Amino acid sequence: MELFSAEKYRAKRICVALSGGVDSVCLLHALHMQAERYGLMLTAVHVEHGIRGEESLRDAAFCEALCSEWGIPLTVEHTNIPALAAAWKVGIEEMARTYRYEHFTRLVKSGQCDAVATAHHRGDVAETVLFRLARGTALVGMHAIIERPELIRPMLGVSKDAILAYAEHYGLSYVEDSSNGDENYTRNFIRHEVLPVFSQISNGAEEHLVRFATLAARDDDYLYSLARKSIEHLGDEARIPADLPAPLLTRACLLCMEEEKDYTSAAIKEALKLATLQSGRRVTLASGREAAREYDSIVFYTPKEQDMRVLPFTPEAGAYFIGGREFCVDTAAREGALRVDLDAFPEGCVVRTRREGDVITPYHARRKTLKKFLTDRKISARAGKNLPLIARGEEILAVVGVEISDSVKITDTTARVGYLI
Repeated sequence: MELFSAEKYRAKRICVALSGGVDSVCLLHALHMQAERYGLMLTAVHVEHGIRGEESLRDAAFCEALCSEWGIPLTVEHTNIPALAAAWKVGIEEMARTYRYEHFTRLVKSGQCDAVATAHHRGDVAETVLFRLARGTALVGMHAIIERPELIRPMLGVSKDAILAYAEHYGLSYVEDSSNGDENYTRNFIRHEVLPVFSQISNGAEEHLVRFATLAARDDDYLYSLARKSIEHLGDEARIPADLPAPLLTRACLLCMEEEKDYTSAAIKEALKLATLQSGRRVTLASGREAAREYDSIVFYTPKEQDMRVLPFTPEAGAYFIGGREFCVDTAAREGALRVDLDAFPEGCVVRTRREGDVITPYHARRKTLKKFLTDRKISARAGKNLPLIARGEEILAVVGVEISDSVKITDTTARVGYLI
């Protein structure tokens, strides 16, 4: 009798998260039975939470005896979850889970194993789906319990009945966690009261819930892939089209906010609201970041002070750094560069950023204020305030990377062609 095939874990160093309960004992046994066939190197870890007093210590002793009998190296991690939960002001169940997974991560990162295996099974997936639906979730929440390279779950397709039958077939002993019957824990209530009702309503309800989660997660992955393609990155800025369909807009905003470690649902709603607002509206996110509606886009960025320096400009080859960006004057042709007549720049030109009263006569166009020019080009005030300019007084002779003044264009009499890039 075999619970699952361990072939896809061939030659891995696997550390089994062993609680002593029937699920984890069957997981360890199944991997142990296939270890030689697939070249598995097994160890185990038991986290003693300090929650159930003597019963908790009994479980640890059971795991030690079991691993000794089967010749599997075991480490036991003792901790005081109630004290940690009180210090962090979180529930005991949440704290225990967080501590376990942080410890599993340390085991992998320290090189003690390639992956930690947990005993989650099909029923756990169904419970998680119901729990998240009840609390309110989007499709992303249907990534209920998944495998990762460093965290494997060989029994996700296995039912609880199959696990119990396996334990009986091999005469496996295990311990019972008395807290599993405590329906004050939400998951226990779902397991003992809710899922059985679903099974009465429809045969195979548990399997159907798991299938729903699988399909929903697949759809979510696809929508995220489309959303990711819609994001344009420029330095630390991320720009997305404001007219994206709602399912893509939401995901694109979330992707842009991933680096905001402490962003809130309220901040997400405010960022999404920008799609319906006028250009120029903005919201503050975490970590000093902002999001703004800029014409047809929503832009996520770190606000920057305007660079008020003034640098002398020499119409020769050279480099300038202003407004957080570098530009070059070159006498050799450069792809994508603005072409200028270097001798058309009058004496006294400087490199600076925008000021009130600036004007420009764009190439083959009429004179206008720089503000109107930038608006016509759909360049926001935020982005425009640090654009490098070549100016003489209030007259702008070049907006680097955007446009040149008609007065410095190439003509039939141009002797020295320059390239701004």
